[in-house]
This record gives sequence, C-alpha cells and structure tokens, in this order.
Amino acid sequence: MGPASHLEFALHAARAAGEVLLQYFRGAHLERRFKSDHTLVTAADLAANESITAALREVYPQDGLITEEAGTLYRGEEAVWIVDPLDGTTNYQWGLPIWGVSLARWVGGEPALGVLHFPLLGETYAAQRGRGVTFNGEPLHRKSGLPLTFFACCSRTHRRYHITLPHKTRILGAVAYNMAQVAAGNAALNLEVTPKLWDVAAGWLIVEESGGVVHIMEGDSPIPLKPGADYGKMHFSTLAAGSPALLQEGLAGIHPRENA
Repeated sequence: MGPASHLEFALHAARAAGEVLLQYFRGAHLERRFKSDHTLVTAADLAANESITAALREVYPQDGLITEEAGTLYRGEEAVWIVDPLDGTTNYQWGLPIWGVSLARWVGGEPALGVLHFPLLGETYAAQRGRGVTFNGEPLHRKSGLPLTFFACCSRTHRRYHITLPHKTRILGAVAYNMAQVAAGNAALNLEVTPKLWDVAAGWLIVEESGGVVHIMEGDSPIPLKPGADYGKMHFSTLAAGSPALLQEGLAGIHPRENA
C-alpha cells in the first residue's frame, strides 16, 4: 500500500470505530470499570478497539500494534499503529460531546500518519508526514491574526505548574482535541501532564504538519520509539504544543510548583 492508501484505511477505520461509539453513547447501562492505572474504561472503548484492531489484523498483519486497551509492547516493527479507540472517556460516559478516536501509524519509530475523528462534533483531522493537514477532507487553514485567548490543558496541569499566562484556561477533557485545537489555530497553547503514547501519537503529527511544534518539557521524548518498551507502563512527564512563537512565549509563563 502507498501513503494515500494508508490514509484512506485510517480514515475508514476511525469513522467505523466512531459509529460503534455512537451506538453506545448515552446508554443508560454502559458497563464501565477502572483499570489498574486508575483510568476509566467502558464497554464502548473495548468495542471500538476491537473494530479497529480487527481491521488492522486483516489489512496490516505485518505491522505492529500499540493500543490503550490491549497490547502496549513495542517489538521493534518498522511500522506500528498506535490506537486510542476513545480519547475523552470521562466526557463520553458523562454524555459530553468532546471525545473521539485517535489512530496513528509510526514508521521507523517516528510519526508518519495521524487521524483524529470526533463523531458528535463532525470534525476529522488527518495528516501525513510532509503533506500537511486536512480538516473534513479539505486542506486545514490555520487561523492567524486573531487574538488567541485559549490555553488548553489537562486537569493535572495546575497541580503541577503555576501558570501566569494571559490566555483563558480551558480543560476540554480530551488530549487529542486539545492538540487539534492547536493545529487549527483556536488554542494558543496546549499543555499535557503525564500523557501516554496513544494520547498524543496522532495529534503530534497533526500539530507539526500544521506548522506547530511539540516540546517535551521534562523527561524523555517518545521519539523514536524504543524496541522492547512497554508503553502501557510509561508516561511522558509534560508535553507542550503550539506555534513556534506562541510556544516560546507561553513556556515563560509556566513554572513548576515546589513538591508537585
């Protein structure tokens, strides 16, 4: 398969998983439990994960697979798919609309393709290395020249950092959507504390292909992937994303708290 076919497959797989998630959404008896790492998983996560992984096993049997819900070990394959079947699980189980599917293909240990699909919002972002970003199938034109007052972060941000930014803070509850907002130019900056690989695998490339930068503030970068690493047991300390100018400016207003 060539690059165009990889993207076509990823878009189809993400949308199919989105349809699965819509079938479960706002179900009165949605089964849910907490995993050993204290993150929430629902029957919808598992069904969407099976939808994607079954398609991958059929079409890409030679590629590796890292998924939040099953199989987190990277064995060193040249190409590996990284799947978060439901980013924003808490939003989803509360009936909130910001949640979606994150699907990425990394080649040679680095991002090569990323798709973010948000079914209820009707938004799909896609990128391939060197080919820019599309939004709902059309080239994404990043907003510029407007005052950006939106700082996207996770719920752990203010426990770890003292923030002195002029932008309004928004906790949207989905890492992938935060990164998509940076790519679109809606958010000035995104800060994520202790994300997992699948949280950022697709959004990373989408930010970069939109002209933005992803910066690891503390700890090791996930790039390149490390053969033999179990990414289910690894967090990346703090990740920041934004345009080059806004990121440099924003980092000056983010200060680690003592004993955080």
